[in-house]
Amino acid sequence: MNRRRSLLALVSTGVLTASLAACGGGSSDSNGGGSGAANDAWILGTTDTVTSLDPAGSYDTASWNMQYSLYQQLMTVPAGETQPVGDAAQSCEFNDPKTVTCKLQPGLKFSNGDDLTSSDVKFSFERNLKIADPNGASVLLFQLTDKKGQLRSDAIDTPDDTTVVFHLNAPDQTFIQVLSGAATSIVDEDVFPADKLLGDSDIIGSGPYALSQFKPGEQAVLEANKNYSGDRKPQSSQVFVQYFKDSAPLKEAIDTGQIDVAWRTLSPTDLNDLKQNSDAQVIEGQGAEFRYWVWDFKSAVGKEAAVRQAVAYLIDRDAIAKNAYDGIVEPSYSIVPPGFQGHKDSFKELYGATPNLNAAKKVLSDAGVQTPVPLTIGYTTDHYGPNSVDEATELSNELNDSGLFDSKTESAEWEQYQTLYKQQAYDLWEMGWYPDFLDSDNYLSPLVRDGGFFANGYSNPEVNKLLDSELADPNPSSRAATFGKLQDLVAKDVPLVPSWIGKNIAVAGPNMQGVEETLDPTYIFRLWEISKSS
Repeated sequence: MNRRRSLLALVSTGVLTASLAACGGGSSDSNGGGSGAANDAWILGTTDTVTSLDPAGSYDTASWNMQYSLYQQLMTVPAGETQPVGDAAQSCEFNDPKTVTCKLQPGLKFSNGDDLTSSDVKFSFERNLKIADPNGASVLLFQLTDKKGQLRSDAIDTPDDTTVVFHLNAPDQTFIQVLSGAATSIVDEDVFPADKLLGDSDIIGSGPYALSQFKPGEQAVLEANKNYSGDRKPQSSQVFVQYFKDSAPLKEAIDTGQIDVAWRTLSPTDLNDLKQNSDAQVIEGQGAEFRYWVWDFKSAVGKEAAVRQAVAYLIDRDAIAKNAYDGIVEPSYSIVPPGFQGHKDSFKELYGATPNLNAAKKVLSDAGVQTPVPLTIGYTTDHYGPNSVDEATELSNELNDSGLFDSKTESAEWEQYQTLYKQQAYDLWEMGWYPDFLDSDNYLSPLVRDGGFFANGYSNPEVNKLLDSELADPNPSSRAATFGKLQDLVAKDVPLVPSWIGKNIAVAGPNMQGVEETLDPTYIFRLWEISKSS
């Protein structure tokens, strides 16, 4: 999952300060229409880039975290927990392996006062699949489609205003967890068009906050939703999200107290420096951030298994962690994080923990591949933090130093980058992953089933068959064994090269509460649980 940035000039800071004063910054007398929020307004700073606030138009961490505050989903994952509980739904339960029934909470309303009913839920799911935006997450709703990937007319029933019944195309143990993700956010069918995205400034939701103002790349202003009746009660009546172009001004802003919380993404150097600031709390939470490199199977280079395997032999993950990230990340030898069900270090078993030049030479020689192999490595300048360039450079140097590759790096800002890698601009390109839900399948199905969401051209019928098997399997032991087989196949085929696993880190001012609690592997930054005391 992903982001963008915009440099704050002093004028911008002045505008923000004025906005805070005009909107009631400081101790607020407004309770947000029954929300109970009476704490000071606070400011979150981030280098993240929002792709779209419309749930049908995004599949990235920055967009999703805004959507979690602005919309309700049928289910939600509380801080520090792993299993979803009811949100807009009182409950969602399997009637049988292919049928899930959700009962809605009574009296739900959108922030504009419109009633939220089962019809809106059905509309939201069907709309996401019909639009199928290339930057969206409709791929997560494949259980509701036919063999051609089209929405099935019988996939969703709404027998009454508070009941939604999902008919899956195959058994799926993860579907209730899918219902907790931002891709399933519920939108107002009287506001959102059925066949295209809605502009960010016009979005309406039923979440704990309503959007008061949004300036892409600059700031978002959130107000406690007076019509919200759920359990995610906002602790502050106002939250400001300030977008920074890169980590340097973000670090300065948290260092000088211009913002209250900095989350995603400060450089390792910045974090180490901020640890010396007595007015800043550097808070590390358990993370499941995964960084990896994707091969283009449609390119002359990427389609060669020997080339992909040679890179797997040559990548030096320890050097990347040390030289590009000052040791704050851990090398990854699988696409499933440690601690997740069935995790297996398949890349370490097959290619070793350290670079193996002789093995790389042999695999290329045996396949008759001429060296040095020309290779274009792509990375984004504004989406995965300031150290992406360091990682890309480190990897390129490792490959070139072997004498087996003639690699070069190319970069683009996130919005253009998403288009470029789909247009085959790179042989190998950087991607990051943050879980949609806490299940090993979420690190497998979206990435390796028929080319994954990035459509890199990879397809292995055995992989697809095993994915279907684990999704249908209610037995944890046999499911874990299937995950192991999948990781072994991915290591052999090398559709992608795992690089590292990172922590969930934020920096907070001295008067902030609730930040540490929300730093968990879900990467849901729960704005509604954070508050600032005077």
